[in-house]
Amino acid sequence: MIRARTRGQYRPRTPKAPHAQGTARPRHRTIRTSAALDSRPVPDPICIVGGTGALGFGLALRLGRAGVPIVIGSRDATRAEEAAARAARQLPEASFDGLQNADAVQAAETVILSVPFRNQSETLTNLKGALREGQLVIDATVPLAAAVSGKATRTLAVWQGSAAQQAEEMAPDGVRVVSAFHTVSAALLTDLEHELDEDVLVCGDRREDKAKVTALVDQIPGLRCVDCGPLEMARIVEQLTALIISINVRNKARTGIKITGLNR
Repeated sequence: MIRARTRGQYRPRTPKAPHAQGTARPRHRTIRTSAALDSRPVPDPICIVGGTGALGFGLALRLGRAGVPIVIGSRDATRAEEAAARAARQLPEASFDGLQNADAVQAAETVILSVPFRNQSETLTNLKGALREGQLVIDATVPLAAAVSGKATRTLAVWQGSAAQQAEEMAPDGVRVVSAFHTVSAALLTDLEHELDEDVLVCGDRREDKAKVTALVDQIPGLRCVDCGPLEMARIVEQLTALIISINVRNKARTGIKITGLNR
């Protein structure tokens, strides 16, 4: 596992022993930064399953820059470590861990699921024993036809109604699912020089869960959450990804969605 952490995240056990500073588990190699000591409370970590992919890695960078500790999950622990190291090189002041998926989801209360649709079912099956009651899964999966060698401008029919509803059906009891991040460009998230200015459409059955997602999204400058209603509305939001891809191809652009007429 590779970590990049800001100083101050761990307190020394013995003030007189500088070498004791940092209580990270000794069996892991740690990358430390030279950032100044920060007295602000450290936010809860966020796990991104599929954090080695374009969207997941972009979210890791943006949230990491906002001060959120990030745990990047992958089926391959080595790939997760490499992604964490790559993120740390871009943002040495941030905190990134790289772990195999089952270990990654146990390190956070909130899990962003950012995997291709063809891998969603297998990933959730493998995580049944790792996810636990009380966790929140933010599903960003889109059932694009590209998953079965079709066009990225088309979507597949999902028996449950949407990829998010499939995730909810497969998640262990007590694990809640919210749908989000389908219309945000992975390329723009990764481009840290780009100033974001778009909305994140959120679907979920519990207001408390959507409020938690909103608080997380609010940490990324330029993004605003819009409550789109219950989880069943995800079937419509997921379709918008294919629409945006079609618009981008025809206009050679990187577009997003912004809902007008809303008060903050």
